[in-house]
Amino acid sequence: MERGRKNGMKKSWIRVLSTGVLTGMLTIGAALPVWASDLTTSELRVKAGSTSAYINGDKQAIAKPYKFKGVTMVPVGVFKKAFGSEIRLEKNDVVKIKEGPHTVTLTIGSSIAWVDGVKHEMGIAPKMVNGVLMVPLRPVAAGIGATLAPTSSGEMVIRLLQTDDSVDDEDGIHPDEGKTRIGNSFYGWSINYPADLMVFQTGEQERMMTFGAADNSYYLEVYVSDQDVALDADDLLQQLVQEAKQSGDTVLDREAVSKGKTPYARIIVKDVDGMLWEMRQYLSEGRQYDVYLADYEALNYKDLGKRAALLNSFQPTYAESDRTIKDLSTVDNGMRSAWNDDYGIELKIPAGWSMDNNQMIYEAKDGAYLQWRVTSAKAGTTVKDWSGQLDKWMRETFTPESYKPIGSYTMDISGETAEVNEFRYNFGGGWQTEFDVLLQKNGYRYYAEYTFPEEQVADRAWFERIMKSVEIDFDTVADNFGQLDEDPYLTDKTKTLTRTSKRYKYSVDIPRYWTPYSDRFEYSPVVYTFTGGEFSIAASEDKSIEMTVSQLREAYAEATKTRKNFKLLGSEELTFAGVPAFSFTYHELDKGVPYAGRQIVFEKDGTTYTITSGLNDANKTEVQAAALEKAVNSFTFIK
Repeated sequence: MERGRKNGMKKSWIRVLSTGVLTGMLTIGAALPVWASDLTTSELRVKAGSTSAYINGDKQAIAKPYKFKGVTMVPVGVFKKAFGSEIRLEKNDVVKIKEGPHTVTLTIGSSIAWVDGVKHEMGIAPKMVNGVLMVPLRPVAAGIGATLAPTSSGEMVIRLLQTDDSVDDEDGIHPDEGKTRIGNSFYGWSINYPADLMVFQTGEQERMMTFGAADNSYYLEVYVSDQDVALDADDLLQQLVQEAKQSGDTVLDREAVSKGKTPYARIIVKDVDGMLWEMRQYLSEGRQYDVYLADYEALNYKDLGKRAALLNSFQPTYAESDRTIKDLSTVDNGMRSAWNDDYGIELKIPAGWSMDNNQMIYEAKDGAYLQWRVTSAKAGTTVKDWSGQLDKWMRETFTPESYKPIGSYTMDISGETAEVNEFRYNFGGGWQTEFDVLLQKNGYRYYAEYTFPEEQVADRAWFERIMKSVEIDFDTVADNFGQLDEDPYLTDKTKTLTRTSKRYKYSVDIPRYWTPYSDRFEYSPVVYTFTGGEFSIAASEDKSIEMTVSQLREAYAEATKTRKNFKLLGSEELTFAGVPAFSFTYHELDKGVPYAGRQIVFEKDGTTYTITSGLNDANKTEVQAAALEKAVNSFTFIK
């Protein structure tokens, strides 16, 4: 997702701010730096089905928590018992939970929560059970600034950093006391923290942070992106002006500021709705900082001068030793929390990685990659069986020269013993190391695939740290799912399914282990991929076979001249699917990976068909080559 100002989302922000209705992602409470002697961590431990909770180690009786649709529901009173949070009932069905600077507002029977003024969909509504209000644990805990993690015993551990007096003394030190600046230690920026500034939203792993005034008089956004190109103030100004033009804004004032430690550029614009904005760009240490401020009261560009002190206070630096800065970063020891509630998996990943918690895919810019999958285990099968099947799959996918098993060992994952298999493989552009983590419990398989270029030693160390952080609630999958798919890596490569196209009048047998990229057979093209290879069928009612073949010949001739690693191996006329056809075979080195391809062109009843297939040299095993050839030759015309 692009930052709000860049892709025009600013209009929606203005609209919702003016009505007091904020939509967007949940703002997790800002993490406070753990350095002050007057801060303590309070801990609450609860477990679904147990009437006992542990608060800082002391046993307390509570109404029994339970799970519904995989969500742990707890009595709202536990937050007062554990943290001293203020709980108020308003209008008979509205509940407010206040903790320090945070307020979580819930409505009985509604799955919508308001966290510090930001709307959040919880997925499940608070409910009265035997006279006790039960609320979703995770969104409420996160909303008051706490962290939450499951244990191997099924407990949920909620921790909240507080001042010593915050639990019992309403007149105790406010968490923001003495904080005159606010910023992000991980992305390295800070800005003045006026009394009226409110944190609205955090997104894109903290790259984007949005703020606003308590009286809705202005809106502030900071967005951090990577920028490796050295730009001066004039370059930044040109970028800002170009961005304004693309958005349809009118530029009212502009300036490139070259003096000082950090050159920057600024412009003031009027957008298409008549709103006045000041936009700034800074560049420091390979990062670009975009700062946007909208003034809802400004009528003339000069009116933005009253916000100059705030904007001028922005610095693309963060002083770790400065205790007057409130740190909004949740990064802890170089890692960031990630989780998937559907599967009950929590872990920590390196802070700079991209995160897709829905697919449980996490990636680094240097090529390191992690994915978790949960599948069903066949009755009577073991981890040893599973491990053997995975090894067989790899041997069928990579040639002997391209796949080297290293060894196996066991590892503790969330209190259970998992098998770890290490091996190497090479598509042709360099060796990759992969660790496969295999854990089977309660009829389900938990599989982690971690790969990285083998010369990157630091990524090997990250593997150990990530796996040590993993916590799994093994009851969650059974609560949320029945029978799941088998691991796709275990699909028999000889099994196929027949697909047909009524429009283009053909059928073809597709191996079940292939992944559809575009599989709507009434449209063109259809495309499938698999490890190291691809297959596609294109059908055109507009281009003749003569034109198609001529264009291919020209393309191959040009590639032979301009790409030194491209070689046309041959072309021939043949009969395919009962009609005359032209076949081209070629070989090339694509980004260091040797690759062989083939295209077959033929025509029937005014439609020209092109079948394209290809396979990396490293993946041209007997099994894969046979599956690809079988798919190509299965093409048949139908009536």
